[in-house]
Amino acid sequence: MTQQGVRWTAEQVLALAPDAASRKAGSKLGAAGPWSEAGSSDEGTVWGLCKGSGSKPYQTVIDIADAAGPAYKCSCPSRKFPCKHALGLLLLWADGEGAVPPAQAPDWAEQWIKGRRQRAEEKRTAGASGSSSASGDPEAARRRAERRAARVTAGATELEQRLADLLRGGLAGAEQAGYGMWEETAARMVDAQAPGLAARVRELGAIPASGPGWPVRLLEECALLHLLDQGWLRREGLPDALSDTVRSRVGLPASADGPPVRDRWLVLAQYDTADVKLTTRRIWLYGADSGRTALLLSYGAAGRAPELALPVGLVLEAEVAAFPGAGQLRASLGEQFAPPAPTSIRPPGVTTAEATARYGQALRDDPWLDSVPVTLDRVVPTPDGDSWQLADADADTALPLTPAARARPGLWRLVSLSGGGPVKVFGECGHRGFTPLTAWPQGEGEAVRLC
Repeated sequence: MTQQGVRWTAEQVLALAPDAASRKAGSKLGAAGPWSEAGSSDEGTVWGLCKGSGSKPYQTVIDIADAAGPAYKCSCPSRKFPCKHALGLLLLWADGEGAVPPAQAPDWAEQWIKGRRQRAEEKRTAGASGSSSASGDPEAARRRAERRAARVTAGATELEQRLADLLRGGLAGAEQAGYGMWEETAARMVDAQAPGLAARVRELGAIPASGPGWPVRLLEECALLHLLDQGWLRREGLPDALSDTVRSRVGLPASADGPPVRDRWLVLAQYDTADVKLTTRRIWLYGADSGRTALLLSYGAAGRAPELALPVGLVLEAEVAAFPGAGQLRASLGEQFAPPAPTSIRPPGVTTAEATARYGQALRDDPWLDSVPVTLDRVVPTPDGDSWQLADADADTALPLTPAARARPGLWRLVSLSGGGPVKVFGECGHRGFTPLTAWPQGEGEAVRLC
């Protein structure tokens, strides 16, 4: 099938928007009015000129067939990725061939596409040769790994002492000391090259201000941090898979070393989280043939969306390789054999009781796991006092929604989609409750993004 035979829906296009403002602005540009010389090719390229506030129109070009999701180039000054012009052009393309007909790409679009694909090929070639050269000096790599491990060990030992001092002095001291104590400890973990420990320490600092019951939550998180410290300090005695999990949780880098799995991967969900330094994008995939669930992570500097973007509800035939670690679902996207395409595939669902059991089982492999990906079948969003829950339509059980989910506009999209009836919902199930990310109506219907 050529790219011309594949048309996305407007919702699938807007799922690529980096934020609500871009979604709104892109929607306004999804009509033919501001566009001229728009066209598309069988190779998966879409381009066009968009009239802006200046004398020259913005040149926008998109490579839909890129293996890492759509790639964009626009002459506008926006720092958002994709910008509103790219979203508008994709919406125009999704509406049919009338506004974006098959054509010969102009020179400015052709040059960008050729340059991008040439760089991608050079990167693959360099990566292959780089792997060969790296394996050629294993002794130097071993010494670097030993030096970093020694720093992490020193940091974990210091953190153990600080946790002991906190418990010896009483948890009330944490509230009086304020956030500065935790930030200083986190900085020490950064110096020890243990970013995973640093992140968990920063989370501890926010707990005393989190409302009633904070001492219990602080004690729980301190216990998990102590467990992670001890896991690192005694890693030589752990099973290999659990040792890999500890290394990952501490923050040591790892490479996808599992055998590539070729499958038709359904894009279940995509969402971003951000702090002052980094934007992290999480993309959940479901293998239609293998039945596996995989998590892709990509990163962007603060204020910029990561480059990897896959439209929710589409399916792509590609290879995915797993990262090491017990119970770890993180994977790396490899070669893509066809561009993302519409599909009727849906993941199989479980009951709310089975979802909580699945989380409990996952904790045996990874005690620091906040949640697991789960698809709930035939659940109904219902109010529960001041909160909401997903009630099993065929049993007297329910899962509460997390506080974060209750505050998102996606809750009302879910309620509207349900209309009081059962729906299929994919999300993350953990000790704080369930966070819905994507939903499907009963019978026929497209995926609805909730995040």
